Amino acid sequence: MTPLAFEEAAASPRVRAASLVKLLLFSSIGVFLFFFEVKLGGRETIPVDHVSSYVVREHRLVALALILALMLWGAVQPLRDGSWRKGWGAILFTVIKWFGLALALVHLTGVTPAWANHKDMLPFLFERLALSVGVLIPVGAIALTFLLGFGLLEMIGVAMERVMRPLFRTPGFSALDAVASFVGSYSVGLLLTGKVYAQGRYSLRDAAIIATGFSTVSATFMVVVARTLGLMDHWGFFFWATLVVTFLVTAITAYLPPISGLRHDAANPGKENDPGRSRLVQAVEAGVTCYETREPLHKMLWHNLLDGLRMSATVVSSILAVGFIGICLAKFTPVFDVLGLLLKPALMIADWLLGTTGASAASGAFASGLAEMFLPAILLKDAEFAVRMLAAIVSISMVLFLSGCIPCVLASGIPLRFSHLMLVWLLRTMLSIVLGAAAIALAVSIGWLPVV
Repeated sequence: MTPLAFEEAAASPRVRAASLVKLLLFSSIGVFLFFFEVKLGGRETIPVDHVSSYVVREHRLVALALILALMLWGAVQPLRDGSWRKGWGAILFTVIKWFGLALALVHLTGVTPAWANHKDMLPFLFERLALSVGVLIPVGAIALTFLLGFGLLEMIGVAMERVMRPLFRTPGFSALDAVASFVGSYSVGLLLTGKVYAQGRYSLRDAAIIATGFSTVSATFMVVVARTLGLMDHWGFFFWATLVVTFLVTAITAYLPPISGLRHDAANPGKENDPGRSRLVQAVEAGVTCYETREPLHKMLWHNLLDGLRMSATVVSSILAVGFIGICLAKFTPVFDVLGLLLKPALMIADWLLGTTGASAASGAFASGLAEMFLPAILLKDAEFAVRMLAAIVSISMVLFLSGCIPCVLASGIPLRFSHLMLVWLLRTMLSIVLGAAAIALAVSIGWLPVV
């Protein structure tokens, strides 16, 4: 078949209809893996969680070997490639990786000091978080192939385009970036956002809205948060409430300082969708085009697995090191209690909405999310149900945290000041607390969640 004949065949209605069917079939696998709860062994959770839990539970030595190898790789790599010399941020995170590896070895060799060996400190950080996350990320990365790789996001992006400009003040084509950032991971999302900004298709304001509003942790990390807080029985509500709250907070902060005052002059804003054609048709065409131009499945699986392993190598050490420092600060210093005073007004509103007093009393735990988004989950794992659900939603919706997202934003090429990021974190956290509490109260009132 000549190249011209091949192009004509690929453009035929029959072939494109077949591509659409395959797109939907492959994408439905991803939807099933992340959004359908299955009961196995007395546990009802999503398949990705079942698989990672099985590996940790039944093949502990393999899981431990994998985690230690990844942590060692993550610690050595900056020294091998010289990336630790790029600046103070690179030096700091190289030290954090080595500190995390040291903590893991201290725990596994049984030489942990008594003060750090309490069940809610180093043992909890390693067994319940580092080990769990380290296995879950590669498993989730493989599963994300089916959710992200076959055109579903392109279809969603075009379908959402009409809401992007009035709600989020960003171009219509940023819908794909926003959804990819939220469903994928902050590292993937910020890589994409930085590239589009460098091409001149985003203004500084556009890039700031996407980077600080959607580049949160992946669906895989959300599973870890829900599992840590004992919320997997309510995974569906947690996921969708978090998505809605995150997007609403982003819509609000896009119109508030400091983001509203940023430069808005994209050099090459790109082409919007054709307003004279059906949006559904354009969405289908975008999805089918992506499907037909994708890499082979085995290559996508392999590349995503490698990305997952790289992320684990970076994230696990950070969780262990920053989490340990954060818990020590929370237990032995008033740092987060002082910072939590800024959140008190929002938490008092949350208590009023939920009919509790636990949220405002835990202001320091909510504030600890600035250091590491997992810290509220760790510190509030024994709190009452409503506070745990609120902490889960807020820890995702606040987006920005020092152990991961903020350094990625600063390294993305988007010229945002650290002070801007701190102010956005405060605004997002306060808004997330109020809107998250309202969502929980509504769900309780209509019977979606148990009575608080």
